[in-house]
Amino acid sequence: MRKRGLITLVAVGLASSVLPAATASAAGNPLTLAVFGDSPYGKSAYAPAGQTADTSQFQKTPAFIGTINSDPTVSDVIQVGDIHSGKEFCTEAYDASIASAWQTFAKPLVYTPGDNEWADCHKASSVTSPGQGGGFYDPASGSINYIGTNGVSTDPADCVSYRCGNPLDNLAKVRQDFFAQPGRTLGNGELNVVSQATAYDPSHPADAQYAENVMWAQNDIVFVTVNVPGGSNNDTDPWYKVPTATRAQTDERTGRTAADVRWLDAAFAEARAEHAKGVVISAQADMWDLDGKTKDHLANYEPIISEIASRTTEFNRPVLMLNGDSHLYRSDNPLSPTAPCTGETDPATGAGVCAHDPGDNAWNEHPYYNVPNFHRVVVHGSTTPLEWLKLTADPNANHPVTDTTYGPFSWQRMPQPQL
Repeated sequence: MRKRGLITLVAVGLASSVLPAATASAAGNPLTLAVFGDSPYGKSAYAPAGQTADTSQFQKTPAFIGTINSDPTVSDVIQVGDIHSGKEFCTEAYDASIASAWQTFAKPLVYTPGDNEWADCHKASSVTSPGQGGGFYDPASGSINYIGTNGVSTDPADCVSYRCGNPLDNLAKVRQDFFAQPGRTLGNGELNVVSQATAYDPSHPADAQYAENVMWAQNDIVFVTVNVPGGSNNDTDPWYKVPTATRAQTDERTGRTAADVRWLDAAFAEARAEHAKGVVISAQADMWDLDGKTKDHLANYEPIISEIASRTTEFNRPVLMLNGDSHLYRSDNPLSPTAPCTGETDPATGAGVCAHDPGDNAWNEHPYYNVPNFHRVVVHGSTTPLEWLKLTADPNANHPVTDTTYGPFSWQRMPQPQL
């Protein structure tokens, strides 16, 4: 198989080295990728709540994968997180079922975890609102009521979700199922990516745990993924609704965020060293989505947004960010106070998705930056018809900023009406 996009990082300080000659033949040619996320969504069966299962999207997944496999122009696939909904329990069996389904991709698949498969697994409100099967704090007893097989329970042995929805345990399970071999992509075919698990900064050896953070280069474009879960970066919503976030939760967010920042810094260093024509960042979180909450709910994304803004400005070439999380397709630049925003209509309100923000501009959620060489696309997810984004990166192109083009990048939505 042809090797594509191998980056070699010098161990000391993550200094980037020259890309091998094997990638030179692809340089200058257009590259097409399929991008999707927040899929397949459904609902877990739970008898105490009278809740029946909905697996319709999961049943459509083989045909969905088939539409991507059948497109001869697609070289790689990116999944931007959330392999199930917030109404599905976090279980070993479900994670394994997705890992098995993804083995049928004919192309290499790069995946970054979403909040629903780990950070939010603890969430539940009551026996009639079991959420992801975790649990909820009982102020009267000072204990956690878990969602058990026959109703709420204080016995962890009764939990319906993996490890009672503990986020750290569920993230470890995601790594076991999807990142057991750091630097190896999912699906089929060969795409040479570098994982933070093997190319971490030696000054920060704990960064080796973030096997899900990868980078690679193809056709004069540098790609990088970072584990940034939606909601509040796994910190503003205390696990199990306890009064104050635990030390374990705070340490998780602090450690991962710092590792993400270092990994982004390494990716941009590589892009500068290789004179890349652009950078593509993939993460699950829509870090500008208020979701009906106050701006404080997004504050823990600030270190990552600040890093992206500063490195993008320094790079001075086009940077494209791909994320899911907020479900509605959107094309904008949330790092500019004047950039236009376009997107699909929110079926819940009948208004355009940009109207979610004051002044129709997500810049208002973090009004600190003015970075013109940045663009962001939110991929559609969670509802049928299932949809993927067809992204083309042409290093020789210089498209104007429109709702479907930016610099070397152009894209089109690919809804699958037959599904």
